[in-house]
Amino acid sequence: MRTHLKRLFTALCLCAAVGAGAQTAGQPPVPAPVRIALIESLSGAFANTGEAVFRNLVWATERVNARGGVKLVGGPRNLAVERYDSKGQNEEALAALRSAIDDGVTIIAQGNSSAIAAVLIDAINKHNEREPKKRVLFLNYSAVDPILTNEKCSYWHFRFDAHADMRMAALMDVLKDDKALKSIYLIGQDYSFGQAVLREARKQLGTQRPDVQIVGDELHALGRVKDFIPYAAKIKASGAQAVLTGNWGNDLTLLIKAAREVGYEGKFYTFYGNALGVPGVLGEAGVGKVVAVADWFPNEAGAQSEAFYQSFRQRFPKPQDDYVHMRMQLMVEALAQSLDKAGSAEAGALAAQLERSTVTFAGHQGAMRAQDHQFQQPLLVALMGKQGSPGVKFDVEGSGYGFRVIKTISPDRAEQPSSCKMVRP
Repeated sequence: MRTHLKRLFTALCLCAAVGAGAQTAGQPPVPAPVRIALIESLSGAFANTGEAVFRNLVWATERVNARGGVKLVGGPRNLAVERYDSKGQNEEALAALRSAIDDGVTIIAQGNSSAIAAVLIDAINKHNEREPKKRVLFLNYSAVDPILTNEKCSYWHFRFDAHADMRMAALMDVLKDDKALKSIYLIGQDYSFGQAVLREARKQLGTQRPDVQIVGDELHALGRVKDFIPYAAKIKASGAQAVLTGNWGNDLTLLIKAAREVGYEGKFYTFYGNALGVPGVLGEAGVGKVVAVADWFPNEAGAQSEAFYQSFRQRFPKPQDDYVHMRMQLMVEALAQSLDKAGSAEAGALAAQLERSTVTFAGHQGAMRAQDHQFQQPLLVALMGKQGSPGVKFDVEGSGYGFRVIKTISPDRAEQPSSCKMVRP
């Protein structure tokens, strides 16, 4: 009886398949999309950061597809983002890269770890040399260790975020004018990016504010600390008037939460304090005390910027999904532009166009520097405030708190020299 039912089920499936084929007979096949492999933490401690990136990239590709997709030789094609979970681990990321290449993807996107970005660059360089007919390129939206566009620069790698030294210089543009500041505590994640942030902090403090005493300087394990109370207690006991950190994801949220719980009342100079739970955790205690640097903020002045943000909130109305980055939108716009000009998703043809790309979107403009493939764009520094206060029209994640832009740095001022010696194919 079971065998009969199984055969009947198989027959029904075959009939359905034949029927479906008959319905589409004579119609032109739907062109396969140009696929982007997102290799990111989609599970584990930093899954929320990976999901946030996924929303940004999907929204950007939806916009491109709505206007007809990209114009390749043979006809228009849509863009599609495919998910590959790195679990935040180098080996998993390399396995994901191999899977994406085996699946025929030619465009890789990653960013939420400079350590992972570094191993992907090495692996892609080797693959492209070994398999010149199956080359891939790497779009980096957030991995900001300066080495990636300096000593480790690659023709196949394009960074669309400002690197850590650029972000630090922007923060210092504000910190140097805080004349009341006399002591600071440096804390970061113990991997390439976190180390680079603290190294540059020491350097720039020595140049810009030699009068400020560094009363703490430490690194902690990446993504493994569940209780930051001991760190927060040390910060408070040090007497530091401010904390400077490049922490991101839960490592930043938990650090900020612990600082509040121990009663620390100093300022936080951060790279990423404007999202992923930080404003909600701090509440009123963060007003006027949390400084963040980014390529864009929701409260940036201008009708185009406001319309851009409101359209994102319409697409993703849940407060917890409120994480949008202009650079990710510019990255996809630059990709679409370059695909149009290349007429192909082949990595070599695409890279040749991408390294000369200049893109404008929602009132923002950026350009890829061909020397090192470091994107050049404005940087903004903002201060946390209560929604409804001057300069804070929009809050973050429904927290009632947002960020007021206090400094805008032009691309010319944000730009820094590079030691890249680009090897071109």
